[in-house]
Amino acid sequence: MPKSTLSPAVSATPSMTPRQIWLVLIGLMSGLFLSALDQTVVGTAMRTIADDLNGLALQAWVTTAYLITSTVVTPIAGKLSDIFGRRPIYMWSIIIFLIGSVASGFAWSMGSLAGFRALQGIGGGGLMSLAFTIIADMVAPRERAKYQGFFIAVFGSSSVIGPLVGGFFAGMNEMLWIDGWRWVFLINVPIGAIAVYMVWRFLHVPQIRHNVPIDWLGVVTVILSVVPLLIVAELGRDWGWLSPLSLLMYALGIAGIVGFIIAESRMGDNALIPLSLFRSTTFTQITVLGVLVGFAMFGAMMTLPLFLQLVVGSNPTESGMQMLPLVIGIMVSTAIGGRVISRTGRYKMLPVVGTGLLVMAFLWLGQITRDSDLGFLMLGMLLVGSGLGLTMQTLTLASQNAVDPHHMGVATAAATFFRQIGGTLGTAVLFSVLFGRIPEAIKEIFAQPQTQTDLATAFRDPNIVNNPANAGIIDLLKQGSANPESLNGALSGNTSFLNGADSALALPFIEGFAVSAQSVYFVALIVAFAAFVLSWFIKDEPLREKSGHQESVDAAAAAGH
Repeated sequence: MPKSTLSPAVSATPSMTPRQIWLVLIGLMSGLFLSALDQTVVGTAMRTIADDLNGLALQAWVTTAYLITSTVVTPIAGKLSDIFGRRPIYMWSIIIFLIGSVASGFAWSMGSLAGFRALQGIGGGGLMSLAFTIIADMVAPRERAKYQGFFIAVFGSSSVIGPLVGGFFAGMNEMLWIDGWRWVFLINVPIGAIAVYMVWRFLHVPQIRHNVPIDWLGVVTVILSVVPLLIVAELGRDWGWLSPLSLLMYALGIAGIVGFIIAESRMGDNALIPLSLFRSTTFTQITVLGVLVGFAMFGAMMTLPLFLQLVVGSNPTESGMQMLPLVIGIMVSTAIGGRVISRTGRYKMLPVVGTGLLVMAFLWLGQITRDSDLGFLMLGMLLVGSGLGLTMQTLTLASQNAVDPHHMGVATAAATFFRQIGGTLGTAVLFSVLFGRIPEAIKEIFAQPQTQTDLATAFRDPNIVNNPANAGIIDLLKQGSANPESLNGALSGNTSFLNGADSALALPFIEGFAVSAQSVYFVALIVAFAAFVLSWFIKDEPLREKSGHQESVDAAAAAGH
């Protein structure tokens, strides 16, 4: 049990008023919005950035660098906030994020951009976990869901706003004598300044110091365990899953995991992620459920925009707007879930219903075809969003409720950490399923007599053959007639040959992608069903009546006596 230092004034500190909570909430949401938006806004602008910095082949590292550092820092920030207090760690997270943003905005190469994005990720990892922890300090569990629901809405809205902002700046040559794409990063500065001011001005929950040593060996081993596995998850498809480089990453990751378990067992209650947390059956079940939900969530949210752009024909900005039903589903179901928890003090049925909706969503999306209209897709998005809204905030709340107050920060960070790991695995596995199925699907479609007949008819039409917009796809098809294997990788790299191409020529590729997407949603369905089954076994523990801060005050006061 860590030793706590409590000032005499703390025990007499009254609970925060609703107005004070809302003012802090604005600052927390501003910081969280920075981190969530940054994961979606860069993707839309990446092609423009890579062209300008002459480094298209290195673009994966720009994304991977942020992912690695933000994931690794999540549990570290949670533990440091338990030791030094939430406010200073959260403010430093915003400041580091802003420094990384400004540096990224003035990057001179893809290598320097990847390095500055890694710095951004250090701040982003703290923002992700600490916002939920600070609300847990201020508000009792029964009322907490109403406030945490706004954080979930921030995640959802960023998936829509991000592509819009990224597309806007990427399409702009200059603004204030600075390249348009650089504002993708520089726009963070005013938002971050608001967040820093609001947190500095209004977040005054008294700090309770826990005088414990920092688990440096845990920090080193968690980096060694996570970084190689995240790298291979992101780049293994390009390297080959059984290539020597991938096998090296697996070996390093496994060695790191073993070292991490040994280090944490030696540190006991002072560990970076105390193994004692997993003695709680509820916490363990919720952690596993978080990994499964993260797997299904990120896989779906990454695949749907691709389908909208390749099959429906939307541009990046339009596809962001068309994802709006997912956001609406998240926001509405989160609000409903918060009210249910507030009124009943119970939460078990929310993840049951939420994962059930995810099962229904992937059953629905598994029927997707090249002829699926926007209404079909939007209903699937609405079901996905509703399932996520009922599940995500409840899992965070339940994990916080399952641990002692002095572990609130590390427990919240651990829940976020494992959900991010699940999301990374989901993205890697489902993209591998997608791009592994595409060559086979395209080969089958081109072998069909009807496809051959339709293409022959198209090539006899001078309006199609002489249309400049069809030049890229015609060249590809001519190469394919001489070497059919050249068509297999057509959708794995640059897909610009489909832009403006006649439907008669593009149809085989579009159908190949649609058929492959069915496989993605089938795998997501299996994972969602496993989550649905597990959710029935979660123990419905009564929600505590006091905020995390008040419980810490009481515990510290009792220890003092």
